[in-house]
Formats: sequence, C-alpha cells, structure tokens
Amino acid sequence: MRAYNFCAGPAALPTAVLEKAQQELLDWHGKGLSIMEMSHRSQDYVAVAEKAEADLRQLMNIPENYKVLFLQGGASLQFSAIPLNLLGKNPKADYLHTGIWSEKAQKEAQRYGDINVVEVGYQQDGLWAIRDQAEWALSDDAAYVHYADNETIGGLQFKYIPVTDKPLVSDFSSSILSAPLDVSKFGLIYAGAQKNIGPAGLTLVIVREDLLDQAKPEIPSLLRYAAQGKNGSMVNTPATYAWYLAGLVFEWLIEQGGVDAIHAINQQKAKMLYDFIDASDFYQNPIAPAYRSLMNVPFTLANSDLEKQFLKEAEANHLLNLAGHRSVGGMRASIYNAVPLEAIQALTDFMGDFASRHGNQI
Repeated sequence: MRAYNFCAGPAALPTAVLEKAQQELLDWHGKGLSIMEMSHRSQDYVAVAEKAEADLRQLMNIPENYKVLFLQGGASLQFSAIPLNLLGKNPKADYLHTGIWSEKAQKEAQRYGDINVVEVGYQQDGLWAIRDQAEWALSDDAAYVHYADNETIGGLQFKYIPVTDKPLVSDFSSSILSAPLDVSKFGLIYAGAQKNIGPAGLTLVIVREDLLDQAKPEIPSLLRYAAQGKNGSMVNTPATYAWYLAGLVFEWLIEQGGVDAIHAINQQKAKMLYDFIDASDFYQNPIAPAYRSLMNVPFTLANSDLEKQFLKEAEANHLLNLAGHRSVGGMRASIYNAVPLEAIQALTDFMGDFASRHGNQI
C-alpha cells in the first residue's frame, strides 16, 4: 500500500508515472538498456528531451521567444545564476521579501550587485499577508524585480502577478504547473523540479531571449543561460533520468486535462483542508485567507506538546511527512499536483479524530 505523502520536497510523484518508469527501467522501448545508461547525445535521448520541452511548452503556453532550460544545481543555484546572468549591464535589482526563500535569494544576489530589498510580507492581525503593491518602494532603475511566488515554508502566496516595467523574475519552485500562468508577463521563471515537476536533480529556467546578453563577464560558463540555450541544456551531461521522469510527469498532466484541470482539483484540495482548519478550535493556519498558499498548508496545534504524538499517529495512519520545516516548527501539509483529493480527506479525517481525543489537553 502506498502511503499519502505530504512532503514539501522531494515530494509525491504520480503513481502512474512511477509505474511507467518501473516498467521501462531495465529495457527502455526495447533498446535493451535503461534510459539511465543511454548517452544524452544519442538520437533516442534527444527525442525524449525535446518531447519533454514540447509538452511543457504546451502545458504552460510558453511563447516562442523564451528559452526553456533543463539545468542542475537546484533552484538555490539560480539564486547565484540569475544575478550573474542579468546584472552585467546594470548592477541593480529589486528583491521582494516575503519569507525564508525570498530572503535566501536576496542574500545570494547581494554578492553580485546592488540589491534593493523591498519588505512586502507583514503581519496583519497576527496573520501573515502581502502589502498592496502601491506600498512597495521599488527602484526606478532596477535591471529586474525578483520575488518568490509561493513561500514553501511559510505558506504565503501571491494571488496576482506584480506589475512592473522591469523584467519580472520569479521563483515558482512550489507552485509551477499548479495553476494557469501567463508566462509572457515574466522575464524569467525558475523552479526546482522536486515538488510539481519530477525528482530532485533538475531545475527549470524559462527565460526571455532578449535577456540572454546581460551576463557578467566573470560568470562560470556552465551557468550562462545563452550557452545552455544554444546547446539544448547540454553544455555538459544533464540530469538525464530526472529529465526523462519530468517528461513522464508532463505527459501525465496532459492526460489529466492540463493545468486548468489540475488547478480545479488543487482548489478543491486546498478548500477542503483550509475549511477544516478554520472550523476547528484545535488547529490554526498562520496566513491571512487572501494570501494562503494553494500548495503548502502550515498549521499549528492548540497544544504544541502534542506535536510528536500527532506525527507518530499520522505516520501509523499512512499520512507521511507532516512535520513543519525545522526553522518554524509546527505542521505542514504540502498538497502538490500528485497528492490526490482522497489524501486530503484521509488527513482531515485523522485530524478530526486526533482533536476529538486530545482536545481536553488544550
């Protein structure tokens, strides 16, 4: 029996994708070898890579004047790669601060340029929210504006695309493919794979072609977007198996009806969980309703001493990886595309039962 996995990343993968990968593991398409053993330069593998890109372009309606790069190093490496690629002609950038991941990106960018940190996240009546854009102190001369669409740890998410005349750069690691997105509004989108795309080891960068000539001269060659784009993301050997699995996830998403269809399911899942938390005196979510994440739902128990017991019992009920990030504690349910609606029902059933048995310990 497969458990319900609420891990923030590496996260749940669709069972159908894992089963297909299992079937093809030893003998890919009758070739007598695993795709893990295949040259990335071979005609067969290049076809796999090209189909994955084509399917992603279809799913996200990516315009032709954007390069799609399949890179290594995680989204965290892009915290360095982005300023190195985009601050070569203008060393200034704006970074919106909403939580831990946007702060990590900002601190790394400060090594390479003049970074204006814009405090966007704030507490409103004890709950975290995002300031109206009219209150943001943006620069007039920034090379780009960076933000994290969804703070995976805190569960704080933008519900709109910021408006700016500067290239917009955004970390979509935990929200990519969860809802429709107008890619044309961005100069660059990046995302670690291990949440909604595939296994860890792969990172997507979607970059507008007119930004490919902005790099600093000292940039390492492997981090240069222009070189990766020119060479099909194969300046060196890519993460071939992760790329292949991402392609299977894209195929699965198309079979589900695409991003619009999965978004409708994601809305159902999030509503079910948030409604349960809001109706309970035992659980609480720290985010103002208008800014709650669609993908990552942190919550606390009325009595924090019960957290270890909650996690132990949850695991016994095949509900895994519900501990909050070590930096904030509490609980967190990550409900990515591959987490089915039934998992949310099982989780809320357990949470209700746990609260009924331990409510007297508040």
